Amino acid sequence: VNDDRLLQKFDLNTAVLDGALAPDDKKAYVGCLNGIIYMIDFTSGEVRELGCHGKELESSGIKCIEYCHASKLFVSAGWDQKMKLWDPRAMNACANSINLKGRAYSMSISGNRIVLATSGRYVTIHDIRKIATPEQVRESSLQNMLRIVRCFPNGHGYAVGSCEGRIAIEYFDVSEQIQRKKYAFKAHRKVESGRQIMYPINALAFHPKYGTFASGGSDGVVNQWDGFAKKRICHYPPSQTSISYLDYNVDGTLLAVAQSFMGEFKDRNSPRDSIIVRKISEEECRKKSK
Repeated sequence: VNDDRLLQKFDLNTAVLDGALAPDDKKAYVGCLNGIIYMIDFTSGEVRELGCHGKELESSGIKCIEYCHASKLFVSAGWDQKMKLWDPRAMNACANSINLKGRAYSMSISGNRIVLATSGRYVTIHDIRKIATPEQVRESSLQNMLRIVRCFPNGHGYAVGSCEGRIAIEYFDVSEQIQRKKYAFKAHRKVESGRQIMYPINALAFHPKYGTFASGGSDGVVNQWDGFAKKRICHYPPSQTSISYLDYNVDGTLLAVAQSFMGEFKDRNSPRDSIIVRKISEEECRKKSK
């Protein structure tokens, strides 16, 4: 990153929808549009198939893949309405397969909890130790398609963003006292010529130290939020195209921002896809004083 230099490149001849690093950072497992999970070995350059979700191209894309440190398994979920657990060390890598409520759009893991945002505006919460039956199935308070879900760093809940430019803050604890804390707010919207324009929220990333979070949308804007104080901390100048992904490094001093045209505006020219690595100061991500 410091040298702005490409180290390796692997051509899979299909679109890559998501990826996850192995714990030792020497391998990556990527889910693709053709329904296949590939293992990429950075040391040897080997690329091989780990497994697949299906054979029908239009319905088998693997939209999400993450590593679960608690179980030492990879978890994938796709448009075939299935979630699968994978152990790359085993001869038969697929350890389990579970039917979902709908097509998987986003996934986040916290401890033993797997949280999935699916079609039909459902959020399903699974305990990987009791994977056969969901712990909870919720219909989101957001009124349109869900795009992204991310768990709080403290494991108490999650944030979910939708295509209408709103973010909801939700909690796992179903007690009435805790559920009173949940809320939703407008995040990526603006008014032009008297009309309100709503931009899809494509990315969320929680700061590993402060628990604040960044959101990125199709308006090209990245905002920093203190979700618990219900305040925006700051926002950055908009890019010329959509923000497609966000992620912090391990200590929260760097924020990777992926910029990529996502087809929302047919009449707009899109610049070249890019990744910007932004240095983050404490003032940009620290919680606001009450």
